Amino acid sequence: MRIEAVASDLSAAYISPVRKNAPDAVYVFDHFHVVKLINEALDKVRRRIVNQERAREKKEGVDGKSSVVKGTKYILLRNSENLTDKKYIDRLNAALELNRDLSTAYYLKEDARLIWDCESKRQAFMQLDAWLSAARTSQIPELAKVADTVDSHRDGVLAYFDKPISTGPMEGINNKIKTLKRMAYGFRDDRYFTLRLLALHDFKFS
Repeated sequence: MRIEAVASDLSAAYISPVRKNAPDAVYVFDHFHVVKLINEALDKVRRRIVNQERAREKKEGVDGKSSVVKGTKYILLRNSENLTDKKYIDRLNAALELNRDLSTAYYLKEDARLIWDCESKRQAFMQLDAWLSAARTSQIPELAKVADTVDSHRDGVLAYFDKPISTGPMEGINNKIKTLKRMAYGFRDDRYFTLRLLALHDFKFS
């Protein structure tokens, strides 16, 4: 059986063996992991701003605006369409109004998700190019760094439009196995544990 496509994150630990053992397969970089990298860059910007404000407050001996940004991590990282509570929306807007870098990083995080909403690979190529350009010209080092990483994996990012697969199903299986392992703590019969795993994933005996 020939492997047609493989999905993974951007780790070299996966890339090298896949290239070696399935050289003809379409290599798709999982879009959730790409967005995760961008989310991590956004959170680094947030942490930098909080630390800068703390340092300023300490130097001036005042209680400034760092509390506006502090504690906003999960509000910033949540997809905008899932943020419906007015209390959190107001807090997000207050944090974005406080700092240009934070605002730019947040909206670029949101724009990045539009790449995979494109109707064609060509459209996605143009959307990705525009995003990379905006990230690099933002003069925000955290974004410039992640832009270089995404750009160096461009082919695999856009390969999603050739083979729309992700690592989601595999990660779901792994999570089920981890849950069963916790439930099965103390099992002495390895064969029984194996049967539970097979039953968990609707294994079909040939």
